[in-house]
Amino acid sequence: MTTAIALAGSNGKLGAAGDSGGGKAVVGRPTMKKAMISVHTPKPAKGGYEPGGKKEDIEFQFNPKEVTIAKSAKWERKPAKGSKSAPPPEFTGSDPCKLTVEMFFDATGTKGGSVLEIVEKLFNCLVPTEQSAGQKKPTPPLVVMHWGSISTFPAVITSVSAKYTLFRSDGTPIRAICSVSMEEMPGAPPRQNPTSGSDSIRRVHRTVIGDTLASIAYGEYGDPNHWRPLAAYNGIDDPLRLPTGRTILLPSLEEMGVTG
Repeated sequence: MTTAIALAGSNGKLGAAGDSGGGKAVVGRPTMKKAMISVHTPKPAKGGYEPGGKKEDIEFQFNPKEVTIAKSAKWERKPAKGSKSAPPPEFTGSDPCKLTVEMFFDATGTKGGSVLEIVEKLFNCLVPTEQSAGQKKPTPPLVVMHWGSISTFPAVITSVSAKYTLFRSDGTPIRAICSVSMEEMPGAPPRQNPTSGSDSIRRVHRTVIGDTLASIAYGEYGDPNHWRPLAAYNGIDDPLRLPTGRTILLPSLEEMGVTG
């Protein structure tokens, strides 16, 4: 599944309705918040890593026009000999979310400026951090894309492609288009307030685009068929409509009444 989010106003401002461009000042014209990618030290967590301390922010010079998010599920179909119809496919798991975005940088308005430094920051996200370089499992930093009040999933940058399109007379690049691809990093979900008195129900999962109860059950319990008791435990009446951003409690199998 692929979701393309088209976003107008990449120049950083929103136009006012009825503005004919006749030179009159527009009072109260809102300014669009700039997007950024925060870079974090990877912190080991169950099943992967989670964002640790922040290293730096890589700001978008111009907000993106599109952000593409893709997620796919794996289904296995086992043909039955002599059957007139194909058997139903069996869900075997889901792949992590993937996000692709273009970043445009332009240093033509700065004397002696260059885009090399900010592009290098993106490339540095593909190499292990200094803290992990001497460990058994060197790990690149984790990133999170922010835009106003919206934040994406913690991810690792898997690919950066930089195309330089304008240069100074000495060959210094002053304009670049960078295609950045990132992939969701699994890690420990946030924990609830421990005053409930039960350690097992402190585990939660906040849904992202493409999540289903079957995929959540498979990731937590190793069996997608546990989606039914998971739905009952969370009071979900319509499991086919799982809103993005909903918090799903992940109790133990015993607490859900699953035995054997």
